[in-house]
Amino acid sequence: MRFGIIGSGSWGTALVKILTDNQQSLNWWIRNPGVIDHIKKKSHNPQYLSSVYFDISRLHLTNDLEKLIRDSSCLIIAVPSAYIEQIFDPLPSEIFEGKQILSAVKGILPGKNLLLNDYLKQQFQFDPEGYFTVMGPCHAEEIAAEKLSYLTFSGLSETSAGELASYFTTDYLNTITNHDIYGVQYAAVLKNIYALGAGIAHGLEYGDNFLSVFIANCADEMAGFLLKAGIRHMEVGIHDAKDSVLEKKTANYAASVYLGDLLVTCYSLFSRNRTFGNMIGKGYSVSAAKLELNMVAEGYNGSNCLYRINQQLKADMPIADLIYRVLWENVNVREAFKRIESLLV
Repeated sequence: MRFGIIGSGSWGTALVKILTDNQQSLNWWIRNPGVIDHIKKKSHNPQYLSSVYFDISRLHLTNDLEKLIRDSSCLIIAVPSAYIEQIFDPLPSEIFEGKQILSAVKGILPGKNLLLNDYLKQQFQFDPEGYFTVMGPCHAEEIAAEKLSYLTFSGLSETSAGELASYFTTDYLNTITNHDIYGVQYAAVLKNIYALGAGIAHGLEYGDNFLSVFIANCADEMAGFLLKAGIRHMEVGIHDAKDSVLEKKTANYAASVYLGDLLVTCYSLFSRNRTFGNMIGKGYSVSAAKLELNMVAEGYNGSNCLYRINQQLKADMPIADLIYRVLWENVNVREAFKRIESLLV
């Protein structure tokens, strides 16, 4: 297996660390030649997770995306969803033929309101059997510090997902598999929206008591959307069976990739969506918060995309709707959260 990583942000850098810690050599696409030169000379990314040092002999660094794709058998996509179309649209239509793609994208492509797998199928006729996701409560900063984390690898073939996951298992990273490609991606988008809301609540100086009730209601709203989208195994406390080899329960809604990721993104100070929301709650405009954060908060575009998608699904999502209206329709943030107060149970 020859991995090619597309993206040099904090999560892309963390994935490079995991694979090189497991003695994998890989191709790494970085848009900025200056960053490539710095990594070659100094052995670390100057912009993200700069405390992580790499064995440079295991890295082939390039800003030639087409060459990286042709030279790699499994492509790990770790760029913000808002940039996917800009980066991939110019590529030849057959370029992904015979490849595996592992998505680390926790967002919806805003230009088309599509998840990455649907975009790849539409734009490149990419075979869904070759598409996998890596999701879960796993902040890049904790990977850098080698704090124990859990990641879920999803694919139509759970066996193939497990084979991919084996390259990422380390002393500080446990891996889980399932076949719920749509559910884990929608959950990743929703948890970012709700984390942004949790940040707003913190900025408005609500306390922990309110925040716990807010997040519990967000969790219920998220489960309702997933059920409406056709995702099953959403019942907490109910498991289909046990893994006959590992003797582990099958994942349900309370598993790490659904509820676990929602909780950490809402509570953690590492969460850029929570940070973005906190600025909105403190009175920043959306444009000012973007400039201050200087990183992509997927929940911002995600709130707009999910609002559009839910026009067809018609799930009951008053919390997500109000967060969307604050961000995209200039609804007063205090008035919106007064409305949310009255909705919580």
